[in-house]
Amino acid sequence: MRFMIISKKLLIAVCFILILLIIFSIYLTINNKSKEVFYEDIYYKGTKEEKIVAFVCNVDWGNEHINDMLRIFEENDIYISFFLTGRWAKENPDIVKQIHKYNHEIGNHGYNHIDYSQLSYEQNKEEISKANDVIEEIIGIRPNLFGPPSGAFNENTVKAAKDLGSKVIMWSVDTIDWREDSTKELIYKRVTSKIENSSIVLMHPTENTVKALPEIIKYLFENGYKIGTISDVI
Repeated sequence: MRFMIISKKLLIAVCFILILLIIFSIYLTINNKSKEVFYEDIYYKGTKEEKIVAFVCNVDWGNEHINDMLRIFEENDIYISFFLTGRWAKENPDIVKQIHKYNHEIGNHGYNHIDYSQLSYEQNKEEISKANDVIEEIIGIRPNLFGPPSGAFNENTVKAAKDLGSKVIMWSVDTIDWREDSTKELIYKRVTSKIENSSIVLMHPTENTVKALPEIIKYLFENGYKIGTISDVI
């Protein structure tokens, strides 16, 4: 009789554990599926399996270096993607027009350079839309690519960008050229050591980026890579 009571308790315990395992398994499945949906509209690299990489230059400062960058790209017959903040574009329409004149792709870097992961859906939508309006007013083309400042985003950011018809663009290779200790040699190493097909290379208009660019471009060309825009790799 005592054995039967113990067996019954054991059976109940086993059933309880099995139920918990089933619930946990369902939770993981739903959670993973949710993550897949959440991240499917974000590009950390391109989708083409060929030797082409995209250069992305985020601009919220660095006016004094943009002409040199444009000259280097023109000399090498390269067109890249410049992601501009709306506030910077509004203050520098002539530079925006110059970038566009050189046939570079122009994306949206938000209106203000703030933490978009802390914003609501409506706040994200307002920041992205406001930057689109400014850029469209200057060059007559409305961006359909959005690169969140500092790579900070949340689900609201992704949904707002998608609802506005924009892809969210991140990066797979970071020059970290904004840091004071980022020398020309370090920038070169960070790019060449991680480059692969469809890489998205993030940079900014800095003095050491300008110095490193000719050598980076030479390395990529010598190794059979083409250099283009985000639209070239997606």
